[in-house]
Amino acid sequence: MEVLSWALDGATLRQILASIGPYIVGLVVFFFLKEQLSYLKRKGPLPGPHIIVPFLGSSIPMILNPTEFWARLAKRAESSGLGFSADFLMGRFILFIRSTELSHKIFANVRPDAFHLIGHPFGKKLFGEHNMIYMFDQAHKDLRGRIAPNFTLKALATYTAIQQKVILSHLKKWVEISNGSKPISLRILCRDMNLETSQTVFAGPYLSKEAREQFNKDYNLFNVGLMSFPFDLPGFAFRKARLAVSRLVHTLARCTKESKSRMQSGEEPTCLADFWMQDTVREIAEAEAAGKPMPAQTADEEIGGHLFDFLFASQDASTSSLCWAVSLLESHPDVLQKVRAEVSALWTPESGELISAEKLRQMRYTESVAREVVRYRPPATMVPHIAGEPFQLTDWYTIPKGTIVFPSVYESSFQGFPEPDRFDPDRFSEDRQEDRVYKRFFLAFGAGAHQCVGQRYAINHLMLFIALFVSLIDFKRENSDDRDEITYMPTIVPKDGCTVYLSQRCAKFPSF
Repeated sequence: MEVLSWALDGATLRQILASIGPYIVGLVVFFFLKEQLSYLKRKGPLPGPHIIVPFLGSSIPMILNPTEFWARLAKRAESSGLGFSADFLMGRFILFIRSTELSHKIFANVRPDAFHLIGHPFGKKLFGEHNMIYMFDQAHKDLRGRIAPNFTLKALATYTAIQQKVILSHLKKWVEISNGSKPISLRILCRDMNLETSQTVFAGPYLSKEAREQFNKDYNLFNVGLMSFPFDLPGFAFRKARLAVSRLVHTLARCTKESKSRMQSGEEPTCLADFWMQDTVREIAEAEAAGKPMPAQTADEEIGGHLFDFLFASQDASTSSLCWAVSLLESHPDVLQKVRAEVSALWTPESGELISAEKLRQMRYTESVAREVVRYRPPATMVPHIAGEPFQLTDWYTIPKGTIVFPSVYESSFQGFPEPDRFDPDRFSEDRQEDRVYKRFFLAFGAGAHQCVGQRYAINHLMLFIALFVSLIDFKRENSDDRDEITYMPTIVPKDGCTVYLSQRCAKFPSF
């Protein structure tokens, strides 16, 4: 009887499926056609795929080979003569902007009724709603005003000393590992060095050894989540990344609280958090004395979130630039020779002294090299925005609301400049001043209201690394045909991770 019952149930189930099957197929076809027609309507005459995979669009090719994917969008934008192209990712219509003028139009219209900077296509889920990059108008201006004391000459000089000590400790380890005979990939090593640098510069004495170890684990989870499918479900990399960000912000908020206490006692600032809190504790005290509520953007969690913004902005971008600096110096021995000559005229390892902020400012050619590295290989190749409202981009095309727009910093770097495909630090010399003449095409640090507030710090870090690296180390790249092909990790790095042989160049490493 049980067998008969099972057979009847199976037959009934097949009958039900047979009866509703056509409706299910019809619904699938309906949603496919609806999404397809919606995409084609938004796309209009723009170059881009004519048929899209439902919901996913081009997500799989983008994740499997982002270099090839974005290059294909750039080629469509260029060959069409329109300056931009269209595609579809994870249920979202996207535009890739190659034209520098159109990119400036995006950067100049970051406001509630136009474009919202998002940092990542699913950034609000990942970073939280109150992240600095999502702020507008007066609130954003006020916050940038509070941040300004973090990057004064005095503050930068304090960071310069910290940066050199961290860089030197890591260079020693790298040489010990390689010892001239073992090739090592610098990408992960640079990332770890930069993370320690950021932790020490931003949070200084407020991160214990245990807190740093957990910080490193959480930041790695965050990095993995950046490059994964945005499935916010238990066990998925994106969910792990989102939870890791919450823990990182909480840790930095605790550092903020300790810094406030220390600055209230009148001690000298030793890190970025201290320089920030000097004015913040004064503002809070004045508000309390006047019987007013706590000023905006002074709560520990808020500042912790902004400190994470700084760390994210500097961490992977700097890793990219350091790797490309080593790659480009090795492949341009004439440039390397000039850098070594300039640095040695101002500082030697035997001096036992740090490179002072004043001496760093005198390294004009080294700074030109740093800026050319950033132009030639801008770390964050695109700056994603979302259209909050329909926006008329050209006389004949209006960007639909909800579109994710990718102005390409990378493409702009190869427009305008004379011989843009050539690595040429002299373009930034006092004689040529191409950074001023062709300023509109140098967008590595963004443009408009959200231009990078810490760009001087970033250039200083790259200069210090170059100066120490070329003075203390002899290096040679490991040969491979595709070693310098661009790979997204998530910022761009050489395909081989910048694999090098390292050996000690100086008679003795300095002891700072």
